[in-house]
Order: sequence, then C-alpha cells, then structure tokens
Amino acid sequence: MRIIVANHIDPAIRNRTDLWAWTQRALWGARNGDLVVLCAPPDPHFLRYSTALTGTDPRWLHLVTVPPGQYGGRLLDPQMLTHPDLLDRVRSVLAEHGGVQAVEEVWALWPSASVARFAMSLGLGEKLPGAGFLAQGGGELVNNKATFRMLAAAAGAPVAAGTVVRDPGEAAAATEQLLNNAGAVVVKQAHNGAGVGNELLVADPLLATGHAGARHLHQLGGGDLTEGVTAYWSERWAWASAGGRFPVVLEEFIPDARTVYCEQHLTDTGIQPTEMGELRYTGRRLSHESVPLRDLTPAVEKQLLEGSARLAAAYRDVGYRGRLSTDAIVTPDGQVLYTEVNAQVTGSWHIYEVFAHHIVHANAAPERTVTESHVPGHWTVPDGVTFHRTLTELGLGYDPTTRTGVIVSMPIVDPPSGGAAQFTFSTVYDTPARHDAIWNALETRFAADCRAAA
Repeated sequence: MRIIVANHIDPAIRNRTDLWAWTQRALWGARNGDLVVLCAPPDPHFLRYSTALTGTDPRWLHLVTVPPGQYGGRLLDPQMLTHPDLLDRVRSVLAEHGGVQAVEEVWALWPSASVARFAMSLGLGEKLPGAGFLAQGGGELVNNKATFRMLAAAAGAPVAAGTVVRDPGEAAAATEQLLNNAGAVVVKQAHNGAGVGNELLVADPLLATGHAGARHLHQLGGGDLTEGVTAYWSERWAWASAGGRFPVVLEEFIPDARTVYCEQHLTDTGIQPTEMGELRYTGRRLSHESVPLRDLTPAVEKQLLEGSARLAAAYRDVGYRGRLSTDAIVTPDGQVLYTEVNAQVTGSWHIYEVFAHHIVHANAAPERTVTESHVPGHWTVPDGVTFHRTLTELGLGYDPTTRTGVIVSMPIVDPPSGGAAQFTFSTVYDTPARHDAIWNALETRFAADCRAAA
C-alpha cells in the first residue's frame, strides 16, 4: 500500500483557491490497495475513466477526504492533514489492511511540510522520502527560482545571463544592463508555473513574441531607457516579488529557443532520469507538451542529460527526495541553458509516467508520441459529457489496440452558464499527420460551436 496525497503548492507560498480538478490527477498514479487523500470526493466519471485505462480496480482503492478547512473542498487545506478526524480515518483503514507496516511509501504532489507532519503523526515519517527536510520547509527552498540560480551556479550547470534581485533599485540597474545586451528580459516570480509568473520585458519590439514561456508582456516605449525601466519597476515590483516576500529573477531572453526538460527521480540510493520532453507556447501560454523527446541531436541530448544530472545531484545533496524536473532551453546554436527546477510531482508526470509508459508503452514498436494540450480559448466545450460523447462519436477516444486516440487528463468541470470548460487532454499518435487529423476533427466540432455562438 502507498499513501498518495493529492495536494498542491502551499497557499502560504502561492495562493491558489480552486484546484480540485487539477489535483485529482493523483488518481492516475493510484494502484490496487493504495490510499489516496483528497480535498473532496473524486468525480465519479473521472474515477471510472482513469482507473479503466490504468487497470486499477476502483473498489480496491481507499479514498479519504480531508475536512473542508478554509477552502471548502476546492483545495486541500494543509492544516487539515493533521486534523484528528482525518488521522483517525487513515488509521482505521491501515488497521484493516496490515497497519503501518503495510505502507510502502507516502508521496504527495507537492512537497509540503504539512505532508511531513501528516506522515510523522501516523508513525510513517520513514516512509516519506526526505521527510526531515520537508518538515523544515524545504519544499519552498527547492521550488524557488532564485534558489535555482544559486544551486545551478554551484553545480556548474549553464544558465542564461541574469541575476537575482531583492529591491526595485537593484532590479532597475540589472534590467537596464540586460536590455542593453539582449533587447529583452524575462522577469520571473520566485514561485509560479507554466510561464504564468513570467513577464517578457521588451525594449526591442521585434522580440515581442508569443512563443515564449512568459504569460505577460510589457513593451517599453521609445523614450529614455533608464526612465522607462525605473517606471516599470515602480509599477511591477509588487507583482514580481509577491508583495516583497520573495526575490525576483531576471534572465536574458533568447529568441527562437526550444523549451525542453529532463525529469529525474531522487532517492536515498541514487538518481534516475525518467523522461525528456518539450514544451510549446502559443500566445505566451503553455499550449502543448510532448513526450518522449526523440529529435535532439546527440550533442544536445548529452548536454541536457549531463546538466540535469548535475542539478539533480545538487538538489539531492541539499536534502530533497522525489520527482524533479530540470527545465531548459536549447538555443539556435545548440547550447543547452537551464531555466528552472521544479522539485515536485510536476504537470508532466502523468503524461510520461502514466500515459506514455504505463498505458501507451510509447517506446514499444511501433513508437507512439503523447502530446498534452490545453483546450484552446476559441473552442467552446460546454461540459464534460459533451466532450466525452464527441470522442465516442468521432472514434477519437484512446484505443488500446491501435495505441492512438485521446486521453482526457483531468475531470472536466462544468463552466458557469454560457462559459466554456477548461481542461487538458492528451493526443496519442504515430505520425504528425495522425495528430493533426485528431486535432482538426475536434477543432471542427468545437470551434464551429464557438462561431455559431458568436
């Protein structure tokens, strides 16, 4: 038995108020006999759907919900992990299935100190890898982008030109220097993901691209550069520093670079690379993610693996254990530069470990590729029932015989009246033409609905 905690980043670090649907991706990792701790009961359709694909019998899962806490079931309240009612319910399940001795491992989506307290309260501290480190707030340290640049320097992993700043004056001076050299700077919050906490600050308008991992864009006017930069930081320091709570990262923007990653698994006995993938952005939003990554040149792949291993060793030496993603860009001249590390069960985990390798067996002949996509903003998907019915009608659901089709990654929450559902799904295919055929069929159905509603 494993205990899986379906949590998210601690609200004290970054406040996300409703991630009920996203955290249910933890169910992809559940196997017969596991105990899953959730912020609310799982969506019944998604539970049946996901376990049918993984081969797990939902009747053999122990699903336990925490008390609602301050988020009312929309997000797992970290304080509720040590609530007496929750601990009693978990102990009751354990008592019926071999006690604490039957627990092989405790793992969580986010490495919170609350998870360490939960495990230790149950007498399972030794079953949570790196429990002592997490109990002291280590999860914040190893997911902080400013800390990343420090550890990357110590590990000798190459990064883009840039620095860490701690006040608006320091930020303005460093920004001006980078803009003079590069024409554009990526401003990064210490804690955020998928480019949401990044802003592309542009002095050269030709660099104002939508294919960068930065949700926000700020273009300086054509006046005095010093004045423009000073005014920018007067306006944006509070946002970038989360109200002065965290340092801010500044990084030279390199146009026409590919965004890739290499994930690792850190244990007490060693480090194991798990997968490499690629991220693509449209309109400065993460739109597609593909695994496995097969088209790197040998020289670039060697750089990615070696630098990733050095970073993983540094984070392991600090005390972190568990899944870790080393994110990087590949410059047009073939240089790999690391941009951040995410020491958590990332949004890539279910794509490669569960979809690509457990369900699809993507590396078996004939090879398959898995591409996860966000529903485009111009699609109108009214609800989950409609999307799943459409997959059935068009014959696009995942077919284990052909090993192609669509896997819906998370519960599809019904949107407010008149809105469109937002979720992610993965397309499994053998050739780019097959991917395009699946995408175009869905585009025709749901973009047409959008046009009809306009």
